[in-house]
Amino acid sequence: MQKGNIGVTTENIFPVIKKFLYSDHEIFLREMVSNAVDATQKLKTLAQQGEFKGEVGDTTVRVSLDTEKGTITISDRGIGMTEEEIDKYINQIAFSGVNDFLEKYKDNANNIIGHFGLGFYSSFMVSKKVEIVTRSYKDGAKAVKWSCDGSPAYEIDEAQKDDRGSDIILYVDDDCKEFLEKERIQQLLTKYCKFMAVPVAFGKKQEWSSDEKKMVDTQDDNVINDVEPLWTKAPSTLKDEDYKSFYRTLYPMHDEPMFWIHLNVDYPFNLTGILYFPRIKSNIDLQRNKIQLYSNQVFVTDQVEGIVPEFLTLLHGVIDSPDIPLNVSRSYLQSDREVKKISTYITKKVADRLQSIFKEDRTAYEQKWDDLKLFINYGMLSEESFYDRAKDFALLKDVDGKFFTFDEYKTLIEGAQKDKDGQLVYLYATDKEEQYSYIQAARDKGYSVLLLDGQLDVPAIQMLEQKLEKSRFTRVDSDIVDRLIAKDDAPKTTLSDDDTANLSQVFKSQMPKLDKTEFMVEVQSLGESQRPVVVTQNEWMRRMKEMSRFQQGMNFYAQMPDSMNLVLNGDHPLVKRVLDDCKQQTTEALKPIDSELKGQEARLAAIRQQQDKKKADELTQDDKDMKAECEKAVEEQKQKKQQVLTDYAANNDIVHQLIDLALLQNGMLKGEALDKFLKRSIDLIK
Repeated sequence: MQKGNIGVTTENIFPVIKKFLYSDHEIFLREMVSNAVDATQKLKTLAQQGEFKGEVGDTTVRVSLDTEKGTITISDRGIGMTEEEIDKYINQIAFSGVNDFLEKYKDNANNIIGHFGLGFYSSFMVSKKVEIVTRSYKDGAKAVKWSCDGSPAYEIDEAQKDDRGSDIILYVDDDCKEFLEKERIQQLLTKYCKFMAVPVAFGKKQEWSSDEKKMVDTQDDNVINDVEPLWTKAPSTLKDEDYKSFYRTLYPMHDEPMFWIHLNVDYPFNLTGILYFPRIKSNIDLQRNKIQLYSNQVFVTDQVEGIVPEFLTLLHGVIDSPDIPLNVSRSYLQSDREVKKISTYITKKVADRLQSIFKEDRTAYEQKWDDLKLFINYGMLSEESFYDRAKDFALLKDVDGKFFTFDEYKTLIEGAQKDKDGQLVYLYATDKEEQYSYIQAARDKGYSVLLLDGQLDVPAIQMLEQKLEKSRFTRVDSDIVDRLIAKDDAPKTTLSDDDTANLSQVFKSQMPKLDKTEFMVEVQSLGESQRPVVVTQNEWMRRMKEMSRFQQGMNFYAQMPDSMNLVLNGDHPLVKRVLDDCKQQTTEALKPIDSELKGQEARLAAIRQQQDKKKADELTQDDKDMKAECEKAVEEQKQKKQQVLTDYAANNDIVHQLIDLALLQNGMLKGEALDKFLKRSIDLIK
């Protein structure tokens, strides 16, 4: 028997492993099975090269549980080890600088294992004792047993083992008993070993026994993996159904994918895989982490943000590259040069695939557009290089369901939709039903209207306004139709300033108090055939509020109230009727108020003119008091005037009816206000 201490410069590596790797302790099984698969593949290679003359035979890696003994055993029929090889590969672990080691890798379990080749020692994360019973494939080799109880001390002794290969026996620690549960091991093997290149068996397949009234073991191995997954095969040998079937294997509960990309490159790096385009209509976050990363068919992670551009994490599928280390930190992935090459390559392949589908069958591409739009918008927003490619196959859809490339749509609208400053105006709606009347008003003017109802359309608008020369996007309900694309200066109303001010106060005084909504009232000359009252919402403010949902630092806009405009058409007969009736009903009451107001305003103007000639320190207290008294008198008369107009408006059904009609058009009339509107409408019809 040989005894000794494992060659480490730390006094005891095992507490370090326990402490720093605990959060990732389930990966021990991946490491153990991966080692067994590697040993098996090495034997196959030696046999192919003629260096191993014996029968290869069954190469299945077997995982077994013994709940009574509290052990997990991983067995292979690979190359095995001699006593000398155990000493070399198991007993000698060279660390330099204990403090540097602890500081550098304390936060990342994977990095410790990957950097120091500690795959085997991950077994001590869950074990109080580990044994290796192994026999080399070499002629005349003797079986040996290595054991260690979680301290640097180990023992090597002769053992009885008739076959080549290794049995790794883990005596599971008391605080890790979950790994003695069959369902837990089955789950981990399925997660990490589902596509390993050598058969991995865990127990026997089961079937229902009518005699015993329960599931019983059969003679057949329960092989948990597919040793030749679809991505390892040549695309020319595969049919569409093969890809769909594999997708169902990966994602049993998902809808069928739209299409896919088979990745297969061996220079300047090795990469295989299949990426599927799922149907994505909304809710980006729910779609993430569906790409599985493998290294030589060994599962690494489904957190692939560091390996593929962020927008590609919306795709589903598999990427397999031996050039990506099995165990690395995300910060490493994000800075590694080879990984960035892979990321660039995948982006190009995705763009090329979309471009080819667009060119080969545009009709089919357009039919998929609503599912593709979110993904492509996300890509253009987050990756400059993707925008440069995608601008040729990204589409715009109008309210009639017709599709256009950016260039095609520019050609369509540049004749009719340039404003007086030469800006090309892209009109859009976000809801065909809610904004129907605004859409129709724009179409009556000969304008085209886009439908932009996607989750990322608002950020996409911001981007396109920067990318497209002399262009801006305007929602159809952001202004009256004649000002959406201003061809010349707007016609001025024929009403006097007093009439305009009085009319504005009449309507403003009756506007409802809506939560987080402010109304401005203005009078415009829109023509007799246009609506009497229209509600619009400022494009810039609304867009800033919408953008605040996507960008940090814009919460200020999210807290601001909606800024709405109530536009009165001074040319419409109903508005004129309200104005004429207002004059008849309020002239007598307003006459003395207006007279007093004008007198006080004239006096205030004279005071200000006189005091403006003096410096601030020359003004006496009497001067200040006189001005303040006059300002107060002006304000009192204005309030009296507003009250007279408010009292008049409160009893005018036409004012209320026009306001409610404008609110109803915008989905803003609800509850008690809607009930009053309905009753008033019936009374007006009688």
